[in-house]
Amino acid sequence: MEYDYIIVGSVFGGSVSALRLSEKGYKVLVVEKGKWFKAKDFPKTNWNFRKWLWMPYLRFFGIMKLSIFKHIAIISGTGVGGGSLVYANTLPTPKSAFFNSGSWRELNDWENELKPYYDEALRMLGAAKNPMLFDGDLGLKKVAEDLGIKEKFDTTRVAVFFGKPNQTVKDPYFGGKGPDRSGCNFCGACMTGCRYNAKNTLDKNYLYLAQKNGAEILAENEVFDVQPIGSADGSQGYEVSLKNSTTFFKNHKKIKTKAVIFSGGVLGTVKLLLKLKKQSLPNLSDKVGEDIRSNNETLISISGLDKDKNYSKGIAIGSILDTDENSHLEICRYGEGSNAWKLAHLPYVTGSNVVSRLFKTLVKLLKNPVDYFKIYFVNGWAKNTVVLLFMQTLDSTLKFKRNALGQMTSSVSKGKAPSPFIPESIKLVKAYSKAIHGVSTSFALETLAGIPSTAHILGGAVMGKDNTTGVIDKDNKVFGYKNMLVIDGAMISANPGVNPSLTITAIAERAMANIPENTFRNTEKNL
Repeated sequence: MEYDYIIVGSVFGGSVSALRLSEKGYKVLVVEKGKWFKAKDFPKTNWNFRKWLWMPYLRFFGIMKLSIFKHIAIISGTGVGGGSLVYANTLPTPKSAFFNSGSWRELNDWENELKPYYDEALRMLGAAKNPMLFDGDLGLKKVAEDLGIKEKFDTTRVAVFFGKPNQTVKDPYFGGKGPDRSGCNFCGACMTGCRYNAKNTLDKNYLYLAQKNGAEILAENEVFDVQPIGSADGSQGYEVSLKNSTTFFKNHKKIKTKAVIFSGGVLGTVKLLLKLKKQSLPNLSDKVGEDIRSNNETLISISGLDKDKNYSKGIAIGSILDTDENSHLEICRYGEGSNAWKLAHLPYVTGSNVVSRLFKTLVKLLKNPVDYFKIYFVNGWAKNTVVLLFMQTLDSTLKFKRNALGQMTSSVSKGKAPSPFIPESIKLVKAYSKAIHGVSTSFALETLAGIPSTAHILGGAVMGKDNTTGVIDKDNKVFGYKNMLVIDGAMISANPGVNPSLTITAIAERAMANIPENTFRNTEKNL
């Protein structure tokens, strides 16, 4: 069977592509290595590692993947709908600096060009302002007041159907063409998968509608090769090789297509492109794997010690504080009972080397044994803890490449290596800890290895004016090949400094708007 487009991955860019191409009359196949998840399939808490984590070698086929590199630890999503299954629903628009920096800055007036596509992305994702503040958000509001910037505090714009809690209604978004939805009950479990049908994941909008238009979705399969057919530039199409991703017997198959869109997220797309450049697609730009950005993030946990508070209530990210022109702080939460993260946390300390950090960790434990005993052994971690997500637009980049074993490795490309010890972040951790009478912890790798964590890895197949400055052009088309595009976080060519899902969706909408109607197939339908 031959397709007009094969989309490799079902993240935001791939889901947008599936819908818009199917609307234009193209025959579309989406290949996703993760599983299909319905509401009942998500774990009740993150102690259910098999449903929460993606670790195929342990036979865990959940929605979240943790990848550790020399310079960064990366949290990403798997499953039909990609990162939308595990992300925190938050849909901010970047500030002007994002549109005027990086390798894409001279290619277009991006801020004005993308405005209508941001509007369409917000509509499709069902964006709404968070209507309620809870204990964690009130703590951030107090920080804003203490710092004298209370006007910079705001509730978040999120992809959540609020309605009436737990009450199911007919499709509220697409004139009855979409699925039934249920109102959010503010359980805080967005990032372990919404079990109550309130989160606007991609399988409830873009992918749902794409399937109704005839697009096919093949889950639990992974693309491992893309070969041009006939002409070396792909102008006559491609043969895409797949294998099963969740069984011991891989069941290889080959499918022909006229065009390919890479939408597997940075870790999927960049890893695959690096492999293909050495094998079947040698004309890919040498810039593949470069200009990787971490959004300059830190993720620090604060556990409150007051018994009358419940920091698990709310949506995953309900409030945001613009701390300065380059920085943002958000409050993240997990649903009550999802306490597994505490196994990977140590007391939060800073320092230039591991010896000093370990010494400071020991001092903290000895000075506050009761507080840390409560965190690790008595109190419910999720009920008593918020995660401070700090982000900056300030830029530094990494480079990914494949080693002899086929695994990706990182190196510093430009600027300083990402660090968990950002002065502005340290200040805010202290301020929030004081505001809620809390104790700070962080991912153990920050203490042991001095590397930060990010949920928003970006770049690796960025836009440029030609193949010496980028992997794709301003319309997402791959330099060196015909009918081939990259539409996911790998295309992001500057540091947004905020959650990037809305931006990826908007750029994908623009890329699809530039694809012409399939007049031949539409004519066939009308015969």
